[in-house]
Amino acid sequence: MENLSIIVSFELTIDPFCISPGVKYAIFFIGISMYFLSVICNVTLLLLIVLHKSLHKPMYFILFSLPLNDLVGITSMFPKVLSDIVTETNYTYYPLCVLQAFLLHMYGGGVLFILAAMAFDRYIAICMPLRYNAIMTPKVVMGIIALVWILDLSFIIVLFLLQAKHPRCRSHIVNVFCNNPSLLRLTCSDTTVNNIFGLFVTAAMQIITISIQGFSYVRILLTCLATSRSEAKRKAINTCLAQLAIFIIYETVGTFTILSYRFSVNPDLQKIMGMLVYLVPPLVNPIVYGLNSHEVRTNLLKVFKRKISM
Repeated sequence: MENLSIIVSFELTIDPFCISPGVKYAIFFIGISMYFLSVICNVTLLLLIVLHKSLHKPMYFILFSLPLNDLVGITSMFPKVLSDIVTETNYTYYPLCVLQAFLLHMYGGGVLFILAAMAFDRYIAICMPLRYNAIMTPKVVMGIIALVWILDLSFIIVLFLLQAKHPRCRSHIVNVFCNNPSLLRLTCSDTTVNNIFGLFVTAAMQIITISIQGFSYVRILLTCLATSRSEAKRKAINTCLAQLAIFIIYETVGTFTILSYRFSVNPDLQKIMGMLVYLVPPLVNPIVYGLNSHEVRTNLLKVFKRKISM
């Protein structure tokens, strides 16, 4: 009887989507197609960077973290949501819920820090081209990548340690997936410290990453305006516009999701916008940061030609 009570206490219910039975399979098919497309694109980009020596450069070593992070984000959320839709189940277990929330928050912070690292790399490459190799040495690049993940992990670990100290008295997740705000709603104790630290983490990540990107892009823009080489200017502007587009999309959807937990928002809209944070970047990033690169396109075409000739 004691074991049964422990098992019951670990089971949580999840808010389902209000979907009619007639369209659930169509939604599942579209969703799973998008998921596999994202996985294929991101894994392809990872393999290209690993297997082709021409891509063993600082820019691509930093870029390597992005598809890796995207795979963590979309895999942590999307298959479970699609499975719940098609099987019409709406439950999970507390340890799995915490794991999913931890990975999703790691993904969210990872996007910001990786984009900032990539912006800094482009700033050095475009504004200091003659000193690029001297500045972006293998040791510096590895240090930047390590700093990205250490900062991300540190913020998220402390956030979840604070959440874990609260006793649970509820078992309903007010979302279609688990995250820190929905886990905090399971507690009946005072969560003021958690809310303040959560806002601090969000603000700190935003201030650090936006400052780096803002500084980098302003300096890149000034350098582009000062140069007379039209080809160099075009490449630099294309790089910046691509990165800014992804950053703006992520920030818009992410900010709405964060604010929706603190204000009254339509629950279904909140769920959809929350899912877009983990769906749109993993789909778009490989195209913007992969196919937008001439070197990546060239290596990809070589692979296709090799496969066709075989």
